[in-house]
Amino acid sequence: MPWLTGFPRKEVPWFPTIDAKKCVGCGMCMNCGKNVYDWVEGKAVVARPYDCAVGCSTCAALCQGKAISFPEVGPVRAIYVREKIWTKVKEQLVEQSKIPSQEGE
Repeated sequence: MPWLTGFPRKEVPWFPTIDAKKCVGCGMCMNCGKNVYDWVEGKAVVARPYDCAVGCSTCAALCQGKAISFPEVGPVRAIYVREKIWTKVKEQLVEQSKIPSQEGE
């Protein structure tokens, strides 16, 4: 799925952090579809931070202990503006026939 369209993922500061003191070991974050977490000694740890889907924060929203946090989205949006990522994503979605082209509409 095109989120960055070629922009290096490691240059986008979007990934979860866990406050170990708040983690209650509910395991909800282990449902992450991107497999960002590992389970270590009864709690989750962020093992693959750059596998996190940019903009996703479902794990934080559902964390029972409210132990997961993400950075502010403003700097990420600034990258999207500066690098024209929104335009590139839309072009890629048109190429993949996931959305129609604006031409002829």
